[in-house]
Amino acid sequence: MRAVVTGGAGFIGSNLAAWLLKEGAEVAVIDNFMTGSREVADLLRDMGASILEGSSSRVRELTAVDVVFHLGIPSSSPMYRKDPDLLSVVVRDAVGIFEYARETGARVVYASTSSLYNGNEPPFREDMPVLPTDFYTEGRYWMERLARVYHELHGVESVGLRLFSVYGPNERPKGRFANVASQMVWAALEGRPFVIYGDGSQTRDFIYVADVVRAFWLAWRKGGCGVYNVGTGRETSFNELADLIRGLGLNLRVEYRENPIKNYVSRTLADTAKAEMELGFRYQVELEEGLRRIVEAYRSGELILAI
Repeated sequence: MRAVVTGGAGFIGSNLAAWLLKEGAEVAVIDNFMTGSREVADLLRDMGASILEGSSSRVRELTAVDVVFHLGIPSSSPMYRKDPDLLSVVVRDAVGIFEYARETGARVVYASTSSLYNGNEPPFREDMPVLPTDFYTEGRYWMERLARVYHELHGVESVGLRLFSVYGPNERPKGRFANVASQMVWAALEGRPFVIYGDGSQTRDFIYVADVVRAFWLAWRKGGCGVYNVGTGRETSFNELADLIRGLGLNLRVEYRENPIKNYVSRTLADTAKAEMELGFRYQVELEEGLRRIVEAYRSGELILAI
């Protein structure tokens, strides 16, 4: 099997690339190192991956592969508020990847987002209306629509995964854009308070990165054209998350402040029925266990992938 992982030096992409390499795949990683780690890229190179620096659309410079896992997409709403031109980058790179797939016959599996459900009541189902509320969600929705157009016009097979709140080791390069679970753990380990905007009752559907990697693999095997939720079907409040981290022996202090964000999403919760039925995907790592793993990883100070 030959695979390309765009954003392969980033958080989810690096875990996916490492898993593919361990499974014996030939892997090319493309990353512009906006939030990706050069240290991680070196580790993947040592494992056998080839590394190409630049935008995801550089995939068109490569010979034919079986699948493109497209994760090289700016992955946080604040990035787009600061620089709305990122929207044009998202579309340009998506077109480049779908054109490559059209020309070579490769399948595409791309990272979409649960943020597309903003404005709907949870649990979120794939057939709910999409009501984009910011630049970030609009960009991901464009990708989903482009995928459908390329499938209808050219038969390109692509699967979009609407990822919920993904956490795990190797998030450090994302900094303030990292998952709240990782940020809480870092605060506790560093002896500083973690700031929660609001009263802490807001919830997220937290899913461990190793489970997400399995979802990408199952999606490529499935083929066709569609979108699937990748979550656990369980929601956990920020206050409950803090208690779980304290239960691991960490002294986590929390400060509460007024939430200044407009259109803030107070709850996320995946309906996982479609992914279970059509992909055969169901999460395996419980939140407490996933938190224990990342505490151990960050305490060690070593570069550790989840796979």
